[in-house]
Amino acid sequence: MTISTISQLPRLIVICGETATGKSGLAIELAERLGSVILSADSRLVYREFDIGTAKPTPEDRQRVPHYLIDICQPTETLTVADYQDQAQQLINNALGSAPLLLVGGTGLYIKSIVRGMKIPRVAPHPELRSQIEALGQFQCYQLLKQIDPIAANKIHANDQVRTLRALEVYYITGRPISEQQGENPPDYPILQIGLNCEPEVLTHRIQRRTEEMIEKGFVQEVEQLCQKYGTELSLLQTLGYQEIKQYLAGDIALDIAKELTVLHTRQFAKRQRTWFRAVSEIQWFDVENPHLLDEVFSCINFWNYR
Repeated sequence: MTISTISQLPRLIVICGETATGKSGLAIELAERLGSVILSADSRLVYREFDIGTAKPTPEDRQRVPHYLIDICQPTETLTVADYQDQAQQLINNALGSAPLLLVGGTGLYIKSIVRGMKIPRVAPHPELRSQIEALGQFQCYQLLKQIDPIAANKIHANDQVRTLRALEVYYITGRPISEQQGENPPDYPILQIGLNCEPEVLTHRIQRRTEEMIEKGFVQEVEQLCQKYGTELSLLQTLGYQEIKQYLAGDIALDIAKELTVLHTRQFAKRQRTWFRAVSEIQWFDVENPHLLDEVFSCINFWNYR
């Protein structure tokens, strides 16, 4: 590949890390300096109407910097990782010769699908087939998977029902083992990965403060309206924050308990995010408590962007 060819490639900067570490705020500041746009990498921001509880960028934020891959489907629809990958990659491919794009979020699988070029079977969820397979029970399903796709079974824990069902679903729809349809094809364009590090005690305070802010902004009213419009069984209403407020609205727990549970479950979620991102050796980490965070990250980007 020649130097001129490289110069025509898009350039991607990933801003990742645990929830409540300030990824969005930092990304907006960087995007304004760089003349960039932001591609969201958050699995809940793709859904319309789920705003306060997902800490979705405000209309003011989105006026400051263009944001993409936000509000792209209805709450009743399902956006697969493959769908996300297709839409994100199309935006990246259309950015030839422009300022670097910022891929920002905490959904590790979304980010991995782009930076590693994951090969994902283009098989939409098939609820009826899944229910038939699931009726067999996890033990029988896993034994079946070992017979038809031992490579996949070796990578999936015997108690992992979600991945077991998905592997069986792909096999019965396509006639090919999921292990044959997976793999990676990393993109040719340059990628810089920036991670925001936050000590657990500090992160707990951030999560507590953000939870209080969500309540003040009308989170309870948002959940109430969503329950009335879509019913309490909507899958998105079983997710972090929404489930706890839904319990409060049902009269099962007090609001203070709902907030405490939201903080607890968010901390547990953040721990899983930390484990995921810490396993990625390419990420360069920065302390969120550093008063010079913005300048240091910007310097890192400049060094990478103009080398």
